[in-house]
Amino acid sequence: MEERIVTGQETSEDSFEFSLRPTVLSQYIGQEKVKENLRIFIEAAKMRSETLDHVLLYGPPGLGKTTLAAIIANEMGVNLRTTSGPAIERQGDLAAILTSLEPGDVLFIDEIHRLHRSIEEVLYPAMEDFCLDIVIGQGETVRSLRLDLPPFTLIGATTRAGFLSAPLRDRFGVMSRLEFYSEKELKMIVTRTAELFEAEIEERAALELAKRARGTPRIANRLLRRVRDFAQVEGDGTITYNVAKSSLDKLQVDSLGLDQIDHKILKGMITRFRGGPVGLDTIASSISEEPQTIEDVYEPYLLQIGFIQRTPRGRVVTPLAYRHFNLEVPE
Repeated sequence: MEERIVTGQETSEDSFEFSLRPTVLSQYIGQEKVKENLRIFIEAAKMRSETLDHVLLYGPPGLGKTTLAAIIANEMGVNLRTTSGPAIERQGDLAAILTSLEPGDVLFIDEIHRLHRSIEEVLYPAMEDFCLDIVIGQGETVRSLRLDLPPFTLIGATTRAGFLSAPLRDRFGVMSRLEFYSEKELKMIVTRTAELFEAEIEERAALELAKRARGTPRIANRLLRRVRDFAQVEGDGTITYNVAKSSLDKLQVDSLGLDQIDHKILKGMITRFRGGPVGLDTIASSISEEPQTIEDVYEPYLLQIGFIQRTPRGRVVTPLAYRHFNLEVPE
């Protein structure tokens, strides 16, 4: 079972990764509606000297759910304990985490939709009444023991909110959906990260990175790292527009941020299945990829930019995708 406690005592690599992330809401770029609501909820909880209500953050990967969890803990002035749904294999694992919490702590569970149903049942009384029901003994000697827990805030993050059971979802007092970022917001993020890297970047170069980042800060920062490598090895270290463009072309990231897998998905649907409709499992098999990866990582952006559509019979490639690849739109 993996569990992490963020208290400032991190490895050098973890510390550097966290240093790239904003630590307060005022530094967080984008997600204005979510950010403003959280600011109100946090201030209200602090004014009443209460713990923040449980928070569910959902949306495509890479949009800042983990960062927001760390910010919430920091704004509340408490420790952040973090784990993930797949890492909690037994009820005892979750019980050990819950009983180790200090008053006011934030417990962050990533991929919370992957919690086993039996483990969810341990969470229900913990979230509602801050208590833990433990069954001890066997057969005729079996009995239930209730332990009191300190008040805490559970923050759950998921890319698939629909996979959460209704009883678990209903126990979150705050539910916030994170949306894809605009090019303007991503440009600001790229510029900020470049400053932290102490790398000089031209405004046009930052915009080019933003355009190819698929509306996702994590991808924007990853592309910036790689472009910085090209700038240092093949240039004088300055990330110019020409360096950024040529580097991204070498990385096979096109003008809309589509990479090799996106191209394989779209071109495969066009050439093998005449643009669809085609089922998700069939698409996954045709490109040797996991269906869940396609649905969680690639499909949201392709839907966002209007390159595919979901229909009752399967996925369909739109005329926009044909035009992007300079292909004739079928009748």
